[in-house]
Amino acid sequence: MNHKYIAIEGVIGVGKTTLARLLEPKFENATVLLELFEENPFLAEFYQDRDQYAFQTQIFFLLSRYHQQHEAVPAALQKGNLISDYTFAKDELFAWLNLKDDELAMYGRVHAALGEKIPKPDLLVYLQADHDVIMRRIALRDRPYERDMDPEYIRQLAAAYENWLSALQDPPVLTIDVNHLDFLSNPDDLDTVASLIKQALAEHQPSPQPADAQLRLLQHGRLPAFQEFHRHLDTNKAFDPDLFFNYILLTEEMGEIASELVKIWGDATRLRGDGRTAEEAHQEAINRRRPTLRGELADLLAYTIKLANYTGIDLEQAYLEKMRQNIGRAWPDERTLPE
Repeated sequence: MNHKYIAIEGVIGVGKTTLARLLEPKFENATVLLELFEENPFLAEFYQDRDQYAFQTQIFFLLSRYHQQHEAVPAALQKGNLISDYTFAKDELFAWLNLKDDELAMYGRVHAALGEKIPKPDLLVYLQADHDVIMRRIALRDRPYERDMDPEYIRQLAAAYENWLSALQDPPVLTIDVNHLDFLSNPDDLDTVASLIKQALAEHQPSPQPADAQLRLLQHGRLPAFQEFHRHLDTNKAFDPDLFFNYILLTEEMGEIASELVKIWGDATRLRGDGRTAEEAHQEAINRRRPTLRGELADLLAYTIKLANYTGIDLEQAYLEKMRQNIGRAWPDERTLPE
């Protein structure tokens, strides 16, 4: 499977959604994922009073974007290419611009935790345009909640985008000047943009043999190597080592695993009602849910490793010691779980 995830970014009004829709037929088996910004009940008030409504607006966007991308991105990439008019990562950019002090710190912790679970695009396409062009396009689309938008906010947002992208190392970024492009009315302009994107994707094909030292740790296939990998990853990504915070994330993963197991049970029950044997129904239900369950179990293992790291526990040694104890134990019932 070599499906590509293309995310389009840029300042409000630059043409992200329009381009995403128009690119769909240019890429084989493509799905378009559009941001559900109009569902944010605080957005209109935010544009009128940024200070008062910034935190509510930002948290709503963060959770909305997380829930949408956590489900939709993996599902779409199973079927074909994906084109989105936003990235999950850019949510942080707006927070830097609009939040302060404790609110920004709280937001940052939640964003970092959720961001670990969102697949990154293979290519970020950044649409760049002059301030006057953007303001004219905002006026032309005439969304009610944008009519009182402060032009200075758009300037600040454009500067924030430039700063964010200048420090971004992954994914690769393709910047396209759209001041004089009209991909809605001019097919040649659209073809030009599509060609630039395809060329950039071809130039950034991942190497089949990763040379990164952190990834080599995973190839050893032992828990000490996995723990060392997470030490490097957590340091590089500045993940929060707070034990309670990571415990909450671990229990969230357990809840998601439970949800998948309930779905397996429900699927098996329906399949038995359709005439399958109990064994056939059970196996087919597992096959349906295995890809998602696989990912959730991997997340659970990752947070278990992180907690072991944060508490100074050699997880492999602890596991082997515990299993040696369990070998000599006897349980009165096969459904009784070891403590």
